[in-house]
Amino acid sequence: MRIAIIAHDGKKPEMVAFLLKNKNKLKQVELFATGTTGGHVANAGLEVTKLLSGPIGGDAQIASMAATKELDMVIFFRDPLGKHPHEPDVQMLLRICDVHNIPLATNPATAELMLNGSSRIA
Repeated sequence: MRIAIIAHDGKKPEMVAFLLKNKNKLKQVELFATGTTGGHVANAGLEVTKLLSGPIGGDAQIASMAATKELDMVIFFRDPLGKHPHEPDVQMLLRICDVHNIPLATNPATAELMLNGSSRIA
């Protein structure tokens, strides 16, 4: 199972807390993250492959992985109230997940349901 994780700045602590809470479920999962999110996750002691930071191409890298079926799931904790200069990249990633039928969670409740409902996670 390959999961991409992304979190806007204000949501990074929430992402780390979510991953730590679900650490046992993620033992057999390969995590990929945009650069800054990946740094927070690595600092929490979890193994993660870090890509570029979101604003400089990380969102596009994850979208490319989704388009080529290199991902099984994307968890993207978005800040719906913040302004983000790379919003077009965010919209592109969401569209690519929809086009290629990649499960996408944008909040902890949905991410929890996806992790619990996946038959590929032990």
